[in-house]
Amino acid sequence: MVTRLCALLLAASLAGCVSDGMRMVDGHVNNAVSFVAGPEGEPANVALFVASTRRSEGAADDGRAHFSLTSIGVPLNHRAGNVERPSFGGADRRRHFTVLSKRNMDEQEFRDEVASHVSGRIGNSRDVLLFVHGFNTSAEDARYRLAQIVADGRFSGVPALFIWNSRGGLFNYESDKEAATVSRDALEKLLVDLSHTPGVGRIHVLAHSMGAWLTMETLRGVAQSGHSDLDGKLGEVMLAAPDIDLNVFRQQVARVDPRHVSVFVANNDRALSLSSRIAGDRPRLGAMNPTNPEDRAELDRLGVAVHDISSFSTDFVGHDAFAEAPDVVRTIGAQLTAPRPAEADTQAVIDANGGTAATAGPPPLNQKVETQPLAPLAAR
Repeated sequence: MVTRLCALLLAASLAGCVSDGMRMVDGHVNNAVSFVAGPEGEPANVALFVASTRRSEGAADDGRAHFSLTSIGVPLNHRAGNVERPSFGGADRRRHFTVLSKRNMDEQEFRDEVASHVSGRIGNSRDVLLFVHGFNTSAEDARYRLAQIVADGRFSGVPALFIWNSRGGLFNYESDKEAATVSRDALEKLLVDLSHTPGVGRIHVLAHSMGAWLTMETLRGVAQSGHSDLDGKLGEVMLAAPDIDLNVFRQQVARVDPRHVSVFVANNDRALSLSSRIAGDRPRLGAMNPTNPEDRAELDRLGVAVHDISSFSTDFVGHDAFAEAPDVVRTIGAQLTAPRPAEADTQAVIDANGGTAATAGPPPLNQKVETQPLAPLAAR
């Protein structure tokens, strides 16, 4: 039985779950970018489209989503892998991540606003990146984490965030799993709606920890409804430290083309070790050990790309290296921004009737970026 200390460690560790100086993402000429610099000394502005089933965000307690457009300030002193927060007192937007503005909207306004932000973009800047957070994560932390990933990964598309109704308490692991389950329909509707955005390129998903389980369950449901790849719009599905039972994942990925899926694993992830213990010592996907022949063979059979980030742990727990290790988050950014030559000059243009410029059919899958020391274990 897990002790109170273990439970505390699990809850804390699953949470959230340059000085290169901060350089802006370069976009195509006349192409919008995901964040822009403010006046001299002011933070860069990252605009996030947020769909939330959390009651504190204005949603009802029935699994339906509430929508907003939130601007996050990324300070000019930002260092890759960090989310600068005050140690005490109030945040200074010139030195810390801050919420600059938030505008609530209804579902139709949300869809129209996303289409407006996609319009005019060229090539893979028409893509959407949807982040699904993990257990015990506050809405504020989820927003800041996505803004940090956009900045560090130099993503030039449209960032979106799905906030599910995590209770945020230290002993709410099981209730959070139920809350994630209730949010599946809302996430499925969001994914389908995003894929129907006029002129959109690909819908990429980055999911962390328990959010990875929610994502795969949702994609399984999408597939069962007859839209396994979002009708040609599904891009990268990146699972960071996925808190998913290995046998469950086998069933999930059987419904989703594994060529879309990348898994970031760490055999020294103590949070997932505790999660496995709670589940009766059932192995978790994110804690697989690629240096173990049996684990490696199992990973190969899954058909997904696997990145071993065990050596990139940034703290004792090792659960957040996907975003906190600069090399890892930049690798994620490289996967998201890999060029698709067939679409290099494709531009999203909304006409008077809400239509878009014609494209030459569904684009091909992104070629995986295979860079040392994060080379995938499974060949594509």
